Amino acid sequence: MSGPVPILVTALLWGTTGTASSLAPKGAGPAAIGAAALTLGGLLLFFSSRAARVLPRTCTARERRLLAMGAVAVTGYPLSFYPAVARTGVAVATVIALGSAPVFAGLLAWLSRQARPTARWAWATVIAVLGCALLVLGPQLTGGSAAVNPLGVLLAAVSGFSYAAYSLIGGTLIGAGHASDGVMGAMFGGAAVLVLPVLLLSDERWLLDPRGLAVVLHLGVVTTFLAYRLFGLGLRHTSAQVATTLTLAEPAVAAVLGVAALGERLPVASWCGLAVLAAALAFLTVPVRRRN
Repeated sequence: MSGPVPILVTALLWGTTGTASSLAPKGAGPAAIGAAALTLGGLLLFFSSRAARVLPRTCTARERRLLAMGAVAVTGYPLSFYPAVARTGVAVATVIALGSAPVFAGLLAWLSRQARPTARWAWATVIAVLGCALLVLGPQLTGGSAAVNPLGVLLAAVSGFSYAAYSLIGGTLIGAGHASDGVMGAMFGGAAVLVLPVLLLSDERWLLDPRGLAVVLHLGVVTTFLAYRLFGLGLRHTSAQVATTLTLAEPAVAAVLGVAALGERLPVASWCGLAVLAAALAFLTVPVRRRN
């Protein structure tokens, strides 16, 4: 479980999010579902890791500021992504959020002088984003126009920036020698506290429904707690720029699950996008053999 493998497994787990959330009972708003999942998963990440509980006391003042910024960035993702989905649709929001995240990660790493983007990463990212766009927007491209709302697009870009920011911050702290479970637990534990008011101010009756509880347990335990444990492990061996590109595999998993579990049909354009995305991720992850 080193290199890109944990990141790809994380994308596999994240790919179940859409299918799981679609099974939530009526009355469960997207923001409330995201807040409930983040609260549960964040608290599990924090309390299951001793390193997370002691990290704020053992790190430097600068690292504590980074932890605080990371918690705010984690909170920013669900608070911007779910409203983006409501305004511009899941397809457009997903493409913009996931497609912009690697670009933001590369720019942030370059501006903070942590790393210069490589040509291989740049080409793989461009091809992967194109494949992701074809995959997700295929139904709209073949059956009609996708609904594009300017504010929804902006919110989706904000969520992509948030994802890139906390990935880069987490990678920086892990690279400084801190335990990956401690870093993820501290950031997500702080985010769980920050997002708790959103959950408390929403209609919570859907949580009493067994189906609603099952959805939150899956999203909180599997796609947040377990997924971000693996994501943190992956950041120990993979840069944030490469990690955000690899998680473009998430919509591919979601699409395949939709076909297999929900009986959805994908047009030819989406299958072509899936092939392009797979080729880009393989290009990024397969080691290049150099001739002596």
